[in-house]
Amino acid sequence: MNGTVRDLGLTPLDDLFSTEAQRQEAKLPRIHDLPLSEIDDFPDHPYQIRKDEDMDALVESIRERGVITPITVRPKEDGRYEIISGHRRRKACEIAGLETIKAEIREMTRDEAIILMVDSNVQRSNILPSEKAKAYKMKLDAMRRTAGRPPKNNSVPVGQNFGQTSREVLAEESGDSNTQVQRYIRLNNLVPEILEMVDTGRIAMRPAVELSYLPLEEQKMLLTTIESEEATPSYSQSQKMRNLSREGKLDMDGIFQIMTVQKGNQKERVSIQYERLKPFVPSSYTIRDTENFIMKAVEHYHKYLQRQRQRDIER
Repeated sequence: MNGTVRDLGLTPLDDLFSTEAQRQEAKLPRIHDLPLSEIDDFPDHPYQIRKDEDMDALVESIRERGVITPITVRPKEDGRYEIISGHRRRKACEIAGLETIKAEIREMTRDEAIILMVDSNVQRSNILPSEKAKAYKMKLDAMRRTAGRPPKNNSVPVGQNFGQTSREVLAEESGDSNTQVQRYIRLNNLVPEILEMVDTGRIAMRPAVELSYLPLEEQKMLLTTIESEEATPSYSQSQKMRNLSREGKLDMDGIFQIMTVQKGNQKERVSIQYERLKPFVPSSYTIRDTENFIMKAVEHYHKYLQRQRQRDIER
Protein backbone atom coordinates (compact mmCIF):
# COMPACT_ATOMS: atom_id res chain seq x y z
CA MET A 1 0.00 0.00 0.00
CA ASN A 2 1.44 3.35 -0.98
CA GLY A 3 1.39 6.55 1.09
CA THR A 4 -1.47 8.18 -0.86
CA VAL A 5 -4.26 9.50 1.37
CA ARG A 6 -7.68 8.88 -0.12
CA ASP A 7 -10.53 11.35 0.38
CA LEU A 8 -13.43 9.25 1.66
CA GLY A 9 -15.76 12.26 2.02
CA LEU A 10 -15.74 12.04 5.81
CA THR A 11 -16.07 15.10 8.08
CA PRO A 12 -12.65 16.28 9.38
CA LEU A 13 -12.04 15.64 13.08
CA ASP A 14 -11.64 19.38 13.80
CA ASP A 15 -15.08 20.07 12.39
CA LEU A 16 -16.58 16.97 14.02
CA PHE A 17 -15.62 17.99 17.55
CA SER A 18 -15.89 21.79 17.23
CA THR A 19 -19.00 23.61 18.39
CA GLU A 20 -21.21 25.77 16.18
CA ALA A 21 -20.03 28.83 18.16
CA GLN A 22 -16.41 27.95 17.40
CA ARG A 23 -17.15 27.47 13.72
CA GLN A 24 -18.94 30.85 13.54
CA GLU A 25 -16.11 32.53 15.41
CA ALA A 26 -13.63 31.17 12.85
CA LYS A 27 -15.54 33.05 10.14
CA LEU A 28 -15.37 36.42 11.92
CA PRO A 29 -13.08 39.14 10.50
CA ARG A 30 -9.66 39.32 12.12
CA ILE A 31 -7.68 42.41 13.08
CA HIS A 32 -4.21 42.62 11.54
CA ASP A 33 -1.35 45.12 11.61
CA LEU A 34 -1.02 45.97 7.91
CA PRO A 35 1.80 48.00 6.33
CA LEU A 36 0.50 51.37 5.13
CA SER A 37 2.44 50.81 1.91
CA GLU A 38 0.18 47.86 1.03
CA ILE A 39 -3.12 49.76 1.36
CA ASP A 40 -4.63 51.56 -1.65
CA ASP A 41 -7.29 54.29 -1.75
CA PHE A 42 -10.89 53.40 -2.51
CA PRO A 43 -11.49 54.14 -6.23
CA ASP A 44 -13.40 57.42 -6.77
CA HIS A 45 -13.56 58.05 -3.03
CA PRO A 46 -16.02 60.98 -2.72
CA TYR A 47 -14.79 62.45 0.55
CA GLN A 48 -11.91 64.88 0.84
CA ILE A 49 -9.20 64.39 3.47
CA ARG A 50 -8.60 67.84 4.95
CA LYS A 51 -5.45 68.82 6.81
CA ASP A 52 -7.26 70.94 9.39
CA GLU A 53 -7.43 71.23 13.18
CA ASP A 54 -9.41 67.98 13.43
CA MET A 55 -6.66 66.17 11.51
CA ASP A 56 -4.01 67.68 13.81
CA ALA A 57 -5.95 66.43 16.84
CA LEU A 58 -6.30 62.96 15.31
CA VAL A 59 -2.56 62.78 14.57
CA GLU A 60 -1.74 63.76 18.16
CA SER A 61 -4.21 61.18 19.51
CA ILE A 62 -2.68 58.42 17.38
CA ARG A 63 0.82 59.37 18.51
CA GLU A 64 -0.26 59.08 22.15
CA ARG A 65 -2.66 56.12 22.08
CA GLY A 66 -2.40 54.52 18.65
CA VAL A 67 -5.38 53.72 16.39
CA ILE A 68 -8.29 52.88 18.69
CA THR A 69 -10.78 51.91 15.96
CA PRO A 70 -9.25 49.72 13.21
CA ILE A 71 -9.80 50.71 9.61
CA THR A 72 -11.70 48.38 7.27
CA VAL A 73 -10.09 46.99 4.12
CA ARG A 74 -10.80 44.31 1.58
CA PRO A 75 -8.21 42.12 -0.16
CA LYS A 76 -7.41 42.79 -3.82
CA GLU A 77 -6.54 40.26 -6.50
CA ASP A 78 -2.96 41.56 -6.69
CA GLY A 79 -2.34 40.77 -3.01
CA ARG A 80 -2.72 44.37 -1.83
CA TYR A 81 -5.61 45.86 0.14
CA GLU A 82 -8.26 48.46 -0.66
CA ILE A 83 -9.39 50.76 2.14
CA ILE A 84 -13.15 50.96 2.66
CA SER A 85 -13.45 52.89 5.90
CA GLY A 86 -10.77 54.92 7.69
CA HIS A 87 -9.07 57.14 5.09
CA ARG A 88 -8.52 59.90 7.67
CA ARG A 89 -7.05 57.46 10.21
CA ARG A 90 -4.66 56.07 7.63
CA LYS A 91 -3.58 59.59 6.59
CA ALA A 92 -3.08 60.53 10.24
CA CYS A 93 -0.86 57.46 10.70
CA GLU A 94 1.24 58.55 7.71
CA ILE A 95 1.63 62.05 9.18
CA ALA A 96 2.49 60.55 12.58
CA GLY A 97 5.27 58.55 10.95
CA LEU A 98 3.79 55.08 11.59
CA GLU A 99 4.47 52.23 9.18
CA THR A 100 1.52 49.97 10.05
CA ILE A 101 -2.12 50.35 11.05
CA LYS A 102 -4.66 48.05 12.68
CA ALA A 103 -7.09 46.89 10.02
CA GLU A 104 -10.13 44.63 9.78
CA ILE A 105 -9.90 42.56 6.60
CA ARG A 106 -13.30 41.73 5.07
CA GLU A 107 -14.19 39.81 1.94
CA MET A 108 -16.66 42.05 0.09
CA THR A 109 -17.89 42.67 -3.43
CA ARG A 110 -17.34 46.07 -5.05
CA ASP A 111 -20.97 47.13 -4.47
CA GLU A 112 -20.98 45.92 -0.85
CA ALA A 113 -17.79 47.92 -0.30
CA ILE A 114 -19.34 51.07 -1.83
CA ILE A 115 -22.38 50.83 0.43
CA LEU A 116 -20.26 50.34 3.54
CA MET A 117 -17.88 53.14 2.53
CA VAL A 118 -20.75 55.65 2.18
CA ASP A 119 -22.51 54.49 5.35
CA SER A 120 -19.28 54.84 7.32
CA ASN A 121 -18.97 58.52 6.39
CA VAL A 122 -22.53 59.78 5.97
CA GLN A 123 -22.95 60.95 9.59
CA ARG A 124 -19.91 63.24 9.50
CA SER A 125 -20.81 66.84 10.37
CA ASN A 126 -18.65 68.64 7.81
CA ILE A 127 -19.58 66.96 4.53
CA LEU A 128 -19.60 69.24 1.49
CA PRO A 129 -22.58 69.19 -0.92
CA SER A 130 -20.29 67.87 -3.69
CA GLU A 131 -19.19 65.00 -1.41
CA LYS A 132 -22.77 64.04 -0.58
CA ALA A 133 -23.72 64.30 -4.24
CA LYS A 134 -21.07 61.84 -5.35
CA ALA A 135 -21.49 59.52 -2.37
CA TYR A 136 -25.27 59.25 -2.73
CA LYS A 137 -24.94 58.58 -6.46
CA MET A 138 -22.34 55.84 -5.88
CA LYS A 139 -24.43 54.16 -3.18
CA LEU A 140 -27.68 54.39 -5.14
CA ASP A 141 -26.09 52.78 -8.20
CA ALA A 142 -24.58 50.05 -6.01
CA MET A 143 -27.94 49.36 -4.32
CA ARG A 144 -29.66 49.04 -7.67
CA ARG A 145 -27.03 46.65 -8.99
CA THR A 146 -27.19 44.64 -5.78
CA ALA A 147 -30.97 44.42 -6.10
CA GLY A 148 -30.53 43.21 -9.67
CA ARG A 149 -32.55 45.95 -11.33
CA PRO A 150 -31.79 48.15 -14.33
CA PRO A 151 -29.79 51.25 -13.26
CA LYS A 152 -32.01 53.64 -15.27
CA ASN A 153 -35.26 52.69 -13.54
CA ASN A 154 -36.05 54.91 -10.55
CA SER A 155 -39.43 53.38 -9.71
CA VAL A 156 -38.93 49.62 -9.58
CA PRO A 157 -39.17 48.52 -5.93
CA VAL A 158 -36.32 46.83 -4.10
CA GLY A 159 -37.89 43.47 -3.29
CA GLN A 160 -36.34 42.96 0.13
CA ASN A 161 -37.38 46.42 1.37
CA PHE A 162 -41.16 46.01 1.36
CA GLY A 163 -41.89 47.90 -1.84
CA GLN A 164 -39.55 50.84 -1.22
CA THR A 165 -37.43 52.23 -4.01
CA SER A 166 -33.65 52.22 -3.65
CA ARG A 167 -33.68 56.00 -3.22
CA GLU A 168 -36.27 55.79 -0.43
CA VAL A 169 -34.12 53.23 1.38
CA LEU A 170 -31.04 55.40 0.87
CA ALA A 171 -32.90 58.40 2.30
CA GLU A 172 -33.93 56.48 5.42
CA GLU A 173 -30.37 55.32 6.02
CA SER A 174 -28.80 58.73 5.40
CA GLY A 175 -31.10 60.95 7.44
CA ASP A 176 -31.93 63.18 4.45
CA SER A 177 -35.40 63.20 2.91
CA ASN A 178 -36.10 61.45 -0.39
CA THR A 179 -36.43 64.85 -2.07
CA GLN A 180 -33.16 66.10 -0.58
CA VAL A 181 -31.32 62.97 -1.70
CA GLN A 182 -32.62 63.57 -5.24
CA ARG A 183 -31.41 67.19 -5.06
CA TYR A 184 -27.94 66.15 -3.97
CA ILE A 185 -27.67 63.60 -6.77
CA ARG A 186 -28.69 66.27 -9.32
CA LEU A 187 -25.58 68.27 -8.33
CA ASN A 188 -23.45 65.69 -10.15
CA ASN A 189 -24.66 67.30 -13.39
CA LEU A 190 -23.03 70.66 -12.61
CA VAL A 191 -19.72 71.73 -14.14
CA PRO A 192 -16.93 71.68 -11.49
CA GLU A 193 -16.69 75.48 -11.24
CA ILE A 194 -20.39 75.89 -10.40
CA LEU A 195 -20.33 72.88 -8.05
CA GLU A 196 -17.46 74.55 -6.17
CA MET A 197 -19.65 77.64 -5.74
CA VAL A 198 -22.26 75.41 -4.10
CA ASP A 199 -19.57 74.05 -1.74
CA THR A 200 -18.45 77.55 -0.77
CA GLY A 201 -22.02 78.80 -0.31
CA ARG A 202 -22.00 81.26 -3.22
CA ILE A 203 -24.89 79.36 -4.82
CA ALA A 204 -27.65 77.85 -2.68
CA MET A 205 -28.98 74.32 -3.13
CA ARG A 206 -32.32 75.10 -4.82
CA PRO A 207 -30.93 77.36 -7.59
CA ALA A 208 -28.06 74.86 -8.03
CA VAL A 209 -30.56 72.06 -8.68
CA GLU A 210 -32.33 74.20 -11.32
CA LEU A 211 -28.98 74.93 -12.99
CA SER A 212 -28.13 71.23 -13.06
CA TYR A 213 -30.74 70.79 -15.81
CA LEU A 214 -28.83 73.13 -18.16
CA PRO A 215 -26.60 71.43 -20.77
CA LEU A 216 -22.88 71.83 -20.15
CA GLU A 217 -22.45 74.47 -22.85
CA GLU A 218 -25.15 76.64 -21.31
CA GLN A 219 -23.59 76.20 -17.85
CA LYS A 220 -20.27 77.40 -19.30
CA MET A 221 -22.00 80.48 -20.74
CA LEU A 222 -23.56 81.11 -17.33
CA LEU A 223 -20.14 80.74 -15.72
CA THR A 224 -18.76 83.44 -18.03
CA THR A 225 -21.58 85.79 -16.98
CA ILE A 226 -21.09 84.98 -13.27
CA GLU A 227 -17.41 85.93 -13.58
CA SER A 228 -18.05 89.10 -15.60
CA GLU A 229 -20.91 90.35 -13.43
CA GLU A 230 -19.48 89.07 -10.14
CA ALA A 231 -22.95 87.82 -9.24
CA THR A 232 -24.61 84.43 -8.84
CA PRO A 233 -28.16 83.52 -9.90
CA SER A 234 -31.08 83.49 -7.49
CA TYR A 235 -33.67 80.71 -7.43
CA SER A 236 -36.08 82.64 -9.68
CA GLN A 237 -33.30 83.52 -12.14
CA SER A 238 -32.23 79.87 -12.26
CA GLN A 239 -35.82 78.83 -12.93
CA LYS A 240 -36.07 81.30 -15.82
CA MET A 241 -32.88 79.93 -17.37
CA ARG A 242 -34.07 76.35 -17.00
CA ASN A 243 -37.41 77.20 -18.65
CA LEU A 244 -35.71 78.97 -21.58
CA SER A 245 -33.30 76.06 -21.95
CA ARG A 246 -36.19 73.58 -22.06
CA GLU A 247 -37.65 75.61 -24.93
CA GLY A 248 -34.30 75.77 -26.73
CA LYS A 249 -34.19 79.57 -26.38
CA LEU A 250 -31.37 80.08 -23.89
CA ASP A 251 -28.26 81.80 -25.25
CA MET A 252 -25.54 84.14 -24.00
CA ASP A 253 -27.71 87.25 -24.37
CA GLY A 254 -30.61 85.56 -22.57
CA ILE A 255 -28.39 84.56 -19.66
CA PHE A 256 -26.95 88.08 -19.53
CA GLN A 257 -30.40 89.73 -19.47
CA ILE A 258 -31.60 87.43 -16.69
CA MET A 259 -28.46 87.89 -14.62
CA THR A 260 -28.35 91.68 -14.92
CA VAL A 261 -31.85 92.29 -13.62
CA GLN A 262 -31.20 94.34 -10.50
CA LYS A 263 -32.11 92.61 -7.24
CA GLY A 264 -33.50 94.51 -4.29
CA ASN A 265 -30.27 94.34 -2.30
CA GLN A 266 -27.96 95.27 -5.16
CA LYS A 267 -26.40 98.64 -5.90
CA GLU A 268 -26.75 100.21 -9.32
CA ARG A 269 -24.16 99.07 -11.83
CA VAL A 270 -23.40 99.46 -15.50
CA SER A 271 -23.57 96.26 -17.57
CA ILE A 272 -22.53 95.71 -21.16
CA GLN A 273 -23.53 92.66 -23.16
CA TYR A 274 -20.47 90.58 -23.96
CA GLU A 275 -21.61 90.10 -27.56
CA ARG A 276 -21.33 93.88 -28.11
CA LEU A 277 -17.69 93.84 -26.99
CA LYS A 278 -16.52 90.91 -29.12
CA PRO A 279 -15.66 92.96 -32.25
CA PHE A 280 -13.27 95.15 -30.24
CA VAL A 281 -11.62 92.65 -27.88
CA PRO A 282 -9.02 90.02 -28.88
CA SER A 283 -10.60 86.55 -28.90
CA SER A 284 -7.87 85.16 -26.63
CA TYR A 285 -8.79 87.53 -23.78
CA THR A 286 -10.31 86.14 -20.59
CA ILE A 287 -13.12 87.95 -18.75
CA ARG A 288 -10.57 89.63 -16.48
CA ASP A 289 -8.42 90.62 -19.48
CA THR A 290 -11.51 92.08 -21.13
CA GLU A 291 -12.34 94.11 -18.02
CA ASN A 292 -8.80 95.54 -17.94
CA PHE A 293 -9.01 96.26 -21.67
CA ILE A 294 -12.26 98.22 -21.21
CA MET A 295 -10.85 100.21 -18.28
CA LYS A 296 -7.76 101.20 -20.28
CA ALA A 297 -9.95 102.19 -23.22
CA VAL A 298 -12.15 104.34 -20.94
CA GLU A 299 -9.10 105.98 -19.35
CA HIS A 300 -7.63 106.68 -22.79
CA TYR A 301 -10.91 108.19 -23.99
CA HIS A 302 -11.22 110.25 -20.80
CA LYS A 303 -7.75 111.75 -21.38
CA TYR A 304 -8.69 112.45 -24.98
CA LEU A 305 -11.80 114.39 -23.87
CA GLN A 306 -9.73 116.38 -21.36
CA ARG A 307 -7.27 117.40 -24.09
CA GLN A 308 -10.17 118.42 -26.33
CA ARG A 309 -11.67 120.61 -23.59
CA GLN A 310 -8.28 122.22 -22.91
CA ARG A 311 -7.87 123.06 -26.61
CA ASP A 312 -11.36 124.61 -26.70
CA ILE A 313 -10.47 126.82 -23.71
CA GLU A 314 -7.21 127.95 -25.25
CA ARG A 315 -8.82 129.00 -28.52
